[in-house]
Amino acid sequence: MPEPGNIDKSRPHSARVWNHWLGGKDNYPADRQVADAIAARMPAIRDVAREGRKFLVRAVTHLAGEAGIDQFLDIGTGLPTMDNTHEVAQRTNPHARIVYVDNDPLVLVHANALLTNVSTEGSTWYVQADVRKPEQVLDEARALLDFDRPIAVMLLGVLGHATPEFADMLTVVRTFVDAVPSGSYLALLDGTDTSEMARESATLNSYQLRSIDELRECVAGMDVLEPGLVSSPRWRPQPQRGQPPHLDSYVVVARKP
Repeated sequence: MPEPGNIDKSRPHSARVWNHWLGGKDNYPADRQVADAIAARMPAIRDVAREGRKFLVRAVTHLAGEAGIDQFLDIGTGLPTMDNTHEVAQRTNPHARIVYVDNDPLVLVHANALLTNVSTEGSTWYVQADVRKPEQVLDEARALLDFDRPIAVMLLGVLGHATPEFADMLTVVRTFVDAVPSGSYLALLDGTDTSEMARESATLNSYQLRSIDELRECVAGMDVLEPGLVSSPRWRPQPQRGQPPHLDSYVVVARKP
């Protein structure tokens, strides 16, 4: 597969590090070195990545099904792996329209090749834009999505890299929520400072963790779906024996009233 010439393979990139934790092959030695170093200090990080993808599947399935959402804005999508948003959404609703957003040129190459429709009725697009410039993202997305109808905005594990200051994170989240109509949803996943191991991993990975209260503030004024703001494995898990494990990655899905 061709690669753009401006990719610096010598420096790790969060999307490629995450791809390695998910078992993907679209990464370089620098990415694997960082990913393995973090995993050696925090073995649970691979579970964080995999449980995050499982949450995506459960949340998108609910939104495209019971909630009746047929438009998704997936920001900071990362490298395609398996059970991508459009695959999950279009399995449930073949008419679903998905816009992916990322600013990594390698993601662009793979997205153009792999993020294609799985249904003849739906649509899938990729926008190269920066989450730190939400108005730019929205301008691009407005050409592809109908902002007069509900949209599910997805911010999964991206803002700790993009917006280290919580005030900036809150501004980004609120800009997206303010731009979509009533009946839209926000799906949010982020790392939290709920353990010493998480804080150590965040230092290695240059990721800004949030407090539970900060994440709760991101959905203030919205109707939070049950079971609320919880550790990612505990958001509507599949039936199983015993309590799902606790991870320092927290998730929430909320509806704009």
